[in-house]
Parts: sequence; structure tokens; C-alpha cells
Amino acid sequence: MGERIFKRKLYDKMLQWKQERNGSTALLIKGARRVGKSTLAETFAQNEYESYIIIDFTETSREVKSLFDDVSNLDDLFLQLQFHFQKRLIPRKSVIIFDEVQNCPMARQAIKKLVKDGRYDYIETGSLISIKKNTQNIRIPSEETRITLYPMDYEEFRWAMGDYVTIPMLHEAFDAQRHFGDGLTRKLLRDFRLYMLIGGMPQAVNTYLESNNLSVVDAVKREIIELYADDFRKIDSTGKATKMFYAIPGQLNKNASRYQISGVIKGIKQERVEELLQDMEDSHVVLLSHHANDPNVGFSLHRDSDKYKMFLNDTGLFITLAFMDKDVTENVIYQKLLNDKLSADLGYVYENVVAQMLKAAGNELFYHTWPTESGKHNYEIDFLLSRGSKICPIEVKSSGYKSHASLDAFFRKFPERIQHRYLVYTKDLRKDTDIQMIPVFLTMFL
Repeated sequence: MGERIFKRKLYDKMLQWKQERNGSTALLIKGARRVGKSTLAETFAQNEYESYIIIDFTETSREVKSLFDDVSNLDDLFLQLQFHFQKRLIPRKSVIIFDEVQNCPMARQAIKKLVKDGRYDYIETGSLISIKKNTQNIRIPSEETRITLYPMDYEEFRWAMGDYVTIPMLHEAFDAQRHFGDGLTRKLLRDFRLYMLIGGMPQAVNTYLESNNLSVVDAVKREIIELYADDFRKIDSTGKATKMFYAIPGQLNKNASRYQISGVIKGIKQERVEELLQDMEDSHVVLLSHHANDPNVGFSLHRDSDKYKMFLNDTGLFITLAFMDKDVTENVIYQKLLNDKLSADLGYVYENVVAQMLKAAGNELFYHTWPTESGKHNYEIDFLLSRGSKICPIEVKSSGYKSHASLDAFFRKFPERIQHRYLVYTKDLRKDTDIQMIPVFLTMFL
């Protein structure tokens, strides 16, 4: 069976762009490699236009690339493209896709003139870090609408599994604060842990549907991880970015209040760290959560650029990266993870999936720590959300839940700032005083 075409939520934003902009801007779909940008762009072109041309700049000939060196005669350019790709272009009814546009900087620069011409629509795809590195000497077009494609979220994953019922029902239950009961909660958590293990990379999901074998899926995820590591080596030939990438699970497992760069790379200057972090964040492979020194609305105003945590964009990749000490992660480990039987403390895995879900829902990531009364330890709020003029602190737990000292201390410290307090955990939906305790699969609704 070939590669499946999965339903993606970003399709609706693309449709909105087509209807509202009507050719006045190009659409740039950015995101990490292998998240499905090219497939989504071509699917959209097939469904929404009478004809399209897709130029894959990783594979197309030098002859085609050279067409964009001089775009003074657009009539000739369009004629050449139609002959080369054997596709007829129809004014205002056709789209040209620049796939992996970072590999042809002159095509990116031509967008301004192409959009002004107005005959056709244009969709670009690419990784932002690669685009930035390859377009330093060209004029970046302002006529672009930019959107980001993330790995498949949990709802998209359920769609891939053929399930269009679960997520709407979960949303109804969350809005009504309705309990699920222990039996149903266990079933829902097991379904969600399958998503955590496979992740939202379309290739991994497709492999699972074909093989029903998590070890085979693991091999696919390892290939993607190696691809990302190679990309980081390209942006930093010293290998420091790659080391920082591979160290993410270990850093989170330390349960420290920040990513400790000194434990990964010795003697690196802070200025260089900041450059690498910006490049890594631009790749969309990693997610950065910054410390909010004064946890209040407008977190960015109080962001500590030197104090941060780093997560992976996909928890399925995160789990594979965490078990990279062997050539392959055996099915028995996956089965224990799936059934919540692995003895290792997996709190950091749940923290990563919460970060992924919050980011996919449009939230920037912030957290807050401060010393306990004894000064020997720290309280920590894992995530902070801004809602209107108030904030919502979130504590993530993978097991015990009867104590929530950080949430309580945060309430004592900032009572007037708080809208809701959330404990995200692995039990049924319930309330403890004013703390909303929600199973992890409901995080998307916060």
C-alpha cells in the first residue's frame, strides 16, 4: 500500500488564504522536514484548482532553476514551465508550487514579481532554517502569507485511525466537566499513549497503519531523527547543535529548572548558545519554553533568554530519542510504555507531549520557578497560559496527584492573577478545590 493522504487542519487556513487573498500574496508553508508540507500543498492544488505545476527544487533540473535567474519576461517563463511539465496553466484557476523553495533562492526572490503579475497563485514550502540560510543574499518577498505545519496533533491522529467521534465527545465532556469513569479513562489513556509512541509524523503513522509493528515504526522515526541531526550539522559544522538536540531527553529527565548547557557542551559562549538556539527553534524541530521571571500577561516582556527548557516537536520522536542507547527499540519496551508498565519515571515524556499540544494549539511556551520556603528546593509551574487579563498555571504529573505544592504556592503568591489552575495527569477528570484536574488527552482544550 502506498503513502496515505492524511486530513490536516491547516487545509482550512489554506482555503481561507485562497478565498481572502485571491492571489495578492503567495502562501509559504513552513515547518520541520517530514511533517507533510509537500503532500498538503499538492493535495490542496489537486482539490482547489483546475490545474497546477509543482516544482520540486530538490530534484528539478538546472535548466528549470535557471528560468528564475531572469524573470523580466514572465510570458516566456510561463511558456517554458508549461512545456517542461506538460501542464496547462489557466489564469486565476491554476497554482504553481515551489516545493523546498530554499533550494532555489532566485525563485523565492521572484515571488514579488509573480504575485504582482496576478495570473496564478503560488504556494511555497520549506524549512524556515534552510530558507534563512539559503536566502541571505536575496530580497525576501513581503508578499507572503506564512503558516506553520506541525506534526499531526491528536485529533489528526485519530482521523488517521479512522476515528471522527472521540475528539468531539472529549470536547463536550471537557466543557461540561463530565467524569469518564475509571474504565473509560484507562481506555482513553491507552489510546493516547499510542499517539505518544507513534507520534504525528505522517511517515510514522503510515508505517504503523501498514505494519501494526511499533519496532518498524521506531526504525522510521530513527531515520527522521538522523535527518534532523544531519540538518543541525549543516547549520553548525562543529556539532554543537547536534549535541544539544540529542541531549534533550536527558536534560528533561534531570528535572532541573533549566536546560543546563554546561552539562552538554563545555566552555561555549552565551552569544553562540543564543545563535544556535535561534537556529534550532527556526527549524521547528525543537520547542523552546522560556522562564517567565514575572508570571503575568505579556509573558514575552518578562522572558529570561538565558533560562529555558527544550522539547521535541514530536513526542513519538522524543521517545525514540530517549531510547537511542540501542540500535532499535524492541516491541516489548513499546508494549510496556503503551500499557503504562515501564518502571522508568516517564514524567518528562508527558511534559513533552503537553508542550507539543500547547504549541500546536497556538500557545507560546513559558514556565516559572521560585525557591521554596526552606530555600533547598524550587517550586515549579511547568507551563503558563495567558487568557484575557489572567493567567493559567499548569502542573504536569505522570503518576501521583494528591499533592500539588507548586500550584498551591503559586496561588498564595499570585492569587489576583489567576483565572484557572490545571493539574494535567493520568487519571479521570475531577476537581480538587478550585484546581481542575484533567487527563492529559484533554490538554488540547485548555
